[in-house]
Amino acid sequence: MSASVPEAAPLPTHRSCPFDPPPEYGRLREQDPVSALAFPDGNTGWLLTRHEDVRALLADDRFSSDRTRASLPVRGFLFRRDDPRSRAGQLISMDPPEHTRYRQMLTRYFTVRRMRALAPRVEQIVTEHLDAMERTGPPVDLVPAFARPVPSLVICELLGVPYADHPAFQHWTSTLLSLDSDEGTALAALDALTEYLLRLVADKRRHPDDALISTLIATADGQEPGEALTDREVAGIGRLLLAAGHETTANMLALGTYTLLAHPAQTEQLREHPERADRAVEELLRYLTIVQFGTVRVAREDLVIAGRHIRAGQTVVASLPAANRDPDHFPHPDELDLTRAPSQHVAFGHGIHQCLGQQLARVEMQIAFPALLRRFPTLRLAGPPEQVPMRDDMFIYGVHSLPLTWDT
Repeated sequence: MSASVPEAAPLPTHRSCPFDPPPEYGRLREQDPVSALAFPDGNTGWLLTRHEDVRALLADDRFSSDRTRASLPVRGFLFRRDDPRSRAGQLISMDPPEHTRYRQMLTRYFTVRRMRALAPRVEQIVTEHLDAMERTGPPVDLVPAFARPVPSLVICELLGVPYADHPAFQHWTSTLLSLDSDEGTALAALDALTEYLLRLVADKRRHPDDALISTLIATADGQEPGEALTDREVAGIGRLLLAAGHETTANMLALGTYTLLAHPAQTEQLREHPERADRAVEELLRYLTIVQFGTVRVAREDLVIAGRHIRAGQTVVASLPAANRDPDHFPHPDELDLTRAPSQHVAFGHGIHQCLGQQLARVEMQIAFPALLRRFPTLRLAGPPEQVPMRDDMFIYGVHSLPLTWDT
């Protein structure tokens, strides 16, 4: 790793508004867009905060995505660094050609056409949960009543994971994504989730269905020797898709609802014009950017970014929240504008590692937000805004709970 860099500072994490990234990002973007970054492990690297630089980095093959070689801006235990088996199927931390093999195998199952074909089932799931909220009556915590179960049920059905097991796998993934988890607790959760999925893959071999895990097993069995996926690889892919498929969309639904309620004029536009949900969702993705600590890359060679000399082996963090608030790319970036034209935001990343499930997330949000607002026209917070507990302590930003009420 790199030698000490003068004036290196830790990643900014303090927010002054629940909907905005830390204000320090704005100063860095203007005054020091490639700034020296101090990592918790004692190493130093670089932080990118401009949209142009972030997109360029994420598309630059002179950088590696292998997290086993990187310093991390916050603690993370998504796999065991000392056990190569733990990385099986974790394509977000791989480079070509290893990454290409997985990505080509999976992309066909997450096309725009395939995800839009799921819309009727997503609408049914959304309606069922809104019906349950209405029967229960206010106040209701949106997180367990709607935001979490809707995407969880969708990804479970897509993968072939029994939804009845959701309390267990949601606990494991939450533990892995919590900054407060100690190493022993996090790795125990990782092992439990991995063993669960290995058992599930073994069961799918004996009792296949038409969901994705069984499809991957069948596809792998038809590959040439040396190309077939092992059970551990299928389980690793399942672990990645299961965690990403419910954690990210669940937090966008909850935080997005909180954001809409804080912007009533914008909310009323979406309620009256649900056909504009596609633009509204893109703007919420840009405005909130819940992958709050950015994404990491490691320089493969010595190079220069915006006049800064980056040495081979140094870790560079691309701040997605800072890039998505760059005034040089987004007019009035700190304003929520649900009619904003398509803007090349980087909430889903960019380049070969751009989020595989982004089209599914879009379908879920484009259906869920308008449906929620139409069902409950007087929807509002059930308590003071300052009492909403924010997920500052989690890798994926959002709210821990969101008590809501409405007129009956």
